[in-house]
Amino acid sequence: MRFTKLIWCLMFLVRLGFLTEAILDPVDFLALQAIRKSLDDLPGSNFFQSWDFTSDPCGFAGVYCDGDKVTTLNLGDPRAGSPGLSGRINPAIGKLSSLIELSIVPGRIMGALPATISQLKDLRFLAISRNFISGEIPASIGEARRLRTLDLSYNQLTGTISPSIGSLPELSSLILCHNHLTGSIPPFLSQTLTRIDLKRNSLTGSVSPASLPPSLQYLSLAWNQLTGPVDRVLLRLNQLNYLDLSLNRFTGTIPGRIFAFPITNLQLQRNFFYGLIQPASQVTISTVDLSYNRFSGGISPLLSSVENLYLNSNRFTGEVPASFVERLLAASIQTLYLQHNFLTGIQISPAAEIPVSSSLCLQYNCMVPPLQTPCPLKAGPQKTRPSTQCNEWRG
Repeated sequence: MRFTKLIWCLMFLVRLGFLTEAILDPVDFLALQAIRKSLDDLPGSNFFQSWDFTSDPCGFAGVYCDGDKVTTLNLGDPRAGSPGLSGRINPAIGKLSSLIELSIVPGRIMGALPATISQLKDLRFLAISRNFISGEIPASIGEARRLRTLDLSYNQLTGTISPSIGSLPELSSLILCHNHLTGSIPPFLSQTLTRIDLKRNSLTGSVSPASLPPSLQYLSLAWNQLTGPVDRVLLRLNQLNYLDLSLNRFTGTIPGRIFAFPITNLQLQRNFFYGLIQPASQVTISTVDLSYNRFSGGISPLLSSVENLYLNSNRFTGEVPASFVERLLAASIQTLYLQHNFLTGIQISPAAEIPVSSSLCLQYNCMVPPLQTPCPLKAGPQKTRPSTQCNEWRG
């Protein structure tokens, strides 16, 4: 009731000519006032210095208008290293009915994300990362049907990812990493979705093959508690250029066709994968990390085209293909980690000089390393695996 009275007073003053500068819609004007009262500059920030409500708010820092309506609200100094803002997001944000873009720079914004954001029917870009937003992501945010980018990363969010988010028809980028989200990954219906980043949460369950659209180019699910096979999921995502599934509990095999995708970075370490179907052609991925799994069998020579290859802490056997040695000595391979496997040999001269730009580690295999090279500390001090382990594995 009080809010309605203030609106009518503002409209009356505008008509009488007392507020000739206040060209902004009265509803938006009062919403900005409420937002300002809930936020403050952190020490060293002067963002709100221009927010003088005796002048036209469309001239405020971070406020952009189209006619008499606010369409963009970028709160905080965007320059790198700026202190940011403190306080809470006022529910009056939902009164900015023409808002298309809302962002808040990193700072100390606390409290829950207002459910009134769902009233912003034209909202396309929402980014509030590296603050202290807590509570659950409102399920009603799925009512903002035109939303394309949702970035709430590096906050304190809890609860599940609502299926309403997955149903957003125009979603192209979802970034919810570094929170405390739980539950399973919902199916995503948008056919324009290119980026999903959910790493470092506490998500559980398996990933359904039909839950991720083939339009994805970037997928990071690392540092969760996800389980089950992913081979059928991966076969659909033939446009991927970045994939990180590390530090989960995935099982099963990795299809060889994935190496033909336009991936530049493949991270699958620390899962329970046990089968690697050999690639059909030369691999063009620059970084492949398959460490800390249960892969076995011989190492495919087609992997020798990878610049940074991490195969350590698996169950690979046999000799290292000669193509790896050739590319390593030519400095075409920068990192080749083969420690903690059951490899039995590598054809390299003890007098060979490893290029300064390259790293090779062969510790703890079923062979005496023909040359001494620096290894990561985690490789341990033992140069060779005990013969009893090698005999048991060979048997």
